[in-house]
Amino acid sequence: MSSPTGLSEEGVDALQRLKERREVNTVILRRAESVGLVLDLEGNLTRDELLQALPPDKARLGVHELAFASRAGTRRHAHLLTLWVPESARGQEETYTAGYTGLKEFLTDVHVHLTATRTDQLEYRRLVALTG
Repeated sequence: MSSPTGLSEEGVDALQRLKERREVNTVILRRAESVGLVLDLEGNLTRDELLQALPPDKARLGVHELAFASRAGTRRHAHLLTLWVPESARGQEETYTAGYTGLKEFLTDVHVHLTATRTDQLEYRRLVALTG
C-alpha cells in the first residue's frame, strides 16, 4: 500500500522503524505548511515521556506502541494512533483530520484510533481497555 498523501518520506521511514525495531516505540508527526506531515519526534518513550512530548498548544498525530499485560498475565503490545488536539489547538483539528484518516488506512496493523484533547484521556488503564 502506498503512503498517504502528504506524509513525508522521513515520516514513512520513521513509521517503518516503529514496526521493525524494538528501540522505537513512538512516532509523532506534525503538519508543515505545503509539505504535509513531517516527523516531529521518533524514540523509545514511556507513557509519561509521551505525555510530556505532546505540546499543550499544538495538534499532533502520534503512533505509540503500548506494552501491557493481558488479564491472563501474558505480555502484549498494541499500536495506538492518536490525534492530539488540546483545547488551545482546536482550530488546528481540521488540518490534521485528513492526515489522521490517511494514517488509519496506511497503518493497517493499528486497530486502536483515538482523539484526545486532554492528557487524562491518554491514561494508561484507559488505553489498555481500548485495546480490547
